[in-house]
Amino acid sequence: MNFDFLKPLDDSLLVHAKLQANSSLGQCIEVYTAKGNFPDLSNKKMALVGVEEGRAAVGNYDTGLKLEEIRKELYKLYPGNWPVNIADLGNISKGNTIEDTYFALNEIITYLLKNKIIPIIIGGGQDLTYANYRAYDKLEQTVNIVTVDSKFDLGLIEEDLNSQTFLSKIVMNQPNNLFNYCNIGYQTYFNSQEEIDLLDNLFFETYRLGEVVNSIQIVEPAMRDADIVSIDLSAVRNSDASGNNNASPNGFTGAEICAIARYAGISDKVSSFGIYEFNSKLDVKNQTAQLIAQMIWYFIEGVNYRANDYPFGLKDNYQKYIVPIENEVLNFHKSNKSGRWWMEISLNDNNKFKRHSLIPCTYQDYVCASNQEIPDRWYKTLKKMVQ
Repeated sequence: MNFDFLKPLDDSLLVHAKLQANSSLGQCIEVYTAKGNFPDLSNKKMALVGVEEGRAAVGNYDTGLKLEEIRKELYKLYPGNWPVNIADLGNISKGNTIEDTYFALNEIITYLLKNKIIPIIIGGGQDLTYANYRAYDKLEQTVNIVTVDSKFDLGLIEEDLNSQTFLSKIVMNQPNNLFNYCNIGYQTYFNSQEEIDLLDNLFFETYRLGEVVNSIQIVEPAMRDADIVSIDLSAVRNSDASGNNNASPNGFTGAEICAIARYAGISDKVSSFGIYEFNSKLDVKNQTAQLIAQMIWYFIEGVNYRANDYPFGLKDNYQKYIVPIENEVLNFHKSNKSGRWWMEISLNDNNKFKRHSLIPCTYQDYVCASNQEIPDRWYKTLKKMVQ
């Protein structure tokens, strides 16, 4: 791994960390502060990486600056009843070209993924999600992406990659390893009906802001199936996160976005997590920096409370429910450990989508199937597999 891509943090930030209370995160996180003083990653579960890149952040150009403000707030927090096996790897500086920044981020994420370390990415435009996605190419597997965003960021095919077009690049560019895309929190008036219809025709999942606010638990199955989680701060209402030039009056509250971050952490499959579009110049009283720090805290807590109950382990650990419906037989599996549910799609052993044959679901999906209604997530997953 070429750690020259990473810029160590200023020594003043280390001093700030060491001035915190003895049991705070600032005293527990191993920080990269000087050349030759790189953290030992052999026993780390997560690594924080900042990206000082905002050239493709449409309408929010100054994002990626002063990421130390987030770290100062994070270091003040106390860990829960869990081990702090986290390293702060410093920042990726803005490259000579934006492609240089993408390359550096891609290389670092690839290294962390191969070593089973979860990258937590902060700062920069949400276009960095594309570089994150491309890091999975070397793992030779299909990928599920969840974005928390008020917009779908499809843009126009002919436009260059930026924070409002990255999804179309993920969908269209080769190699195409995307299996499922899920958006959480879109606001209809920010998205054309053509975009809404397109995602539906691709059998992707979308959840309106109102749906999620009314029943935030619907986030859990979607997160449970994700590899990459990408959060645009514009999904949070302006009164709770002013540090984003695209924020609007409507959006998630601070408490709701922290709950979503925790759901992402609890997922056994999520292997990279990013929070994008922080604009320090607009942040009032460091409120947005504080919120991002708390989101990271909740994600870390979630990771430490993972149930690791993804089927199939010992069959004694699960209850199986068989539901005949129309011309199908749906098999449901409930974990005795966590009470979580999955539904199964039968595939032959050579099917490249075999890792997606178990679909996270809820008890309500089982009830719907019992009432002879095919669950929407089962139907959409099947359609993607047989296309």
